[in-house]
Amino acid sequence: MSGWRLTLRQSPALRVDLRSLAPSVLADLSADAVAKLPLHHGNETLALGDLFGVAPHADGELLLEGDLAKCDRIGWQMAGGRLRIEGNAGDYLGAAMTAGEIVCSGNAGLLAACEMSGGLLDIGGDAGDFAASALPGSMDGMRGGTLLVRGNAGARFGDRMRRGNALVFGDAGDFLASRMVAGSIAVAGRLGAHVGYGMRRGTVICAGAAPKLPATFVPNDTSVAVFWHLLATSLARHGGAFAGLAARRPERHVGDLGAGGKGEVLLCR
Repeated sequence: MSGWRLTLRQSPALRVDLRSLAPSVLADLSADAVAKLPLHHGNETLALGDLFGVAPHADGELLLEGDLAKCDRIGWQMAGGRLRIEGNAGDYLGAAMTAGEIVCSGNAGLLAACEMSGGLLDIGGDAGDFAASALPGSMDGMRGGTLLVRGNAGARFGDRMRRGNALVFGDAGDFLASRMVAGSIAVAGRLGAHVGYGMRRGTVICAGAAPKLPATFVPNDTSVAVFWHLLATSLARHGGAFAGLAARRPERHVGDLGAGGKGEVLLCR
């Protein structure tokens, strides 16, 4: 399998849909065939070569270069391989991906990792609202895999999340883990208002400043020592504020009592 380097010539006037650019799809194509791939630009269709310079890439990965903030659905339903973005990405980055690895050096738009069920998505900058959540009109959010946000995350992070691990190395916006069903979310920085609104199950780890929890979350003194050791060890491999979690003592709060009360927020002391 061969890799490709696609370099954006200039910022597009309208939004571009890049869902067709999967590493496995491009790997066996010629340079001419890659350049002729159709892309949706607004309500028009353009050839990939009209927007991107195409060159072979020796590392066997798909490399996208440039400010792709107007380029949506990068890594859509990706099922394997490695995709790297040197720059920003648009909306739906890594949405519905099942396997493989996506690394973005910049920021991501709305709905990153929504309905992701496997693989790794590593965002070097900030993530917009509704990351790790459900696609519009759907009932299930992130379903597996690992999401890393090295910067800050917007509102509704992990909305309806069902499985997987999501880590935010910076701050997170309002309504973190809203309507969460299962999975784990860890945040190194500050959390916004209404943490765990409608949370049914799952775990939120607050490695930074303790947030003001809603009245529907109550303290719980059940020992979680064994669970905490396993969870903290798993998170420690990602480094940063999560590296020393095992040495800290978690203070457990359960809720949302208005939605069954089986979720938990762990405040690290």
